[in-house]
Amino acid sequence: MMFHVVLKTDENGWVVAECPALPGCVSQGKTEQEALTNIKEAITAWLWAEDQKAADALPEDEAPLVVAV
Repeated sequence: MMFHVVLKTDENGWVVAECPALPGCVSQGKTEQEALTNIKEAITAWLWAEDQKAADALPEDEAPLVVAV
């Protein structure tokens, strides 16, 4: 999957990376490359957490299939 990411430098010189498509998915790094590496990890974690919430909300009599994308 591909996501748009916005990079900004904060007042302390850190590069802040945000993924607007995923509310609250933000990370940072000392450099642009570090921020990009960290936001990729944050996106993966955000998607996993949302999937877990959705799976937990399924009725107990439904067995979800796991599909790798």
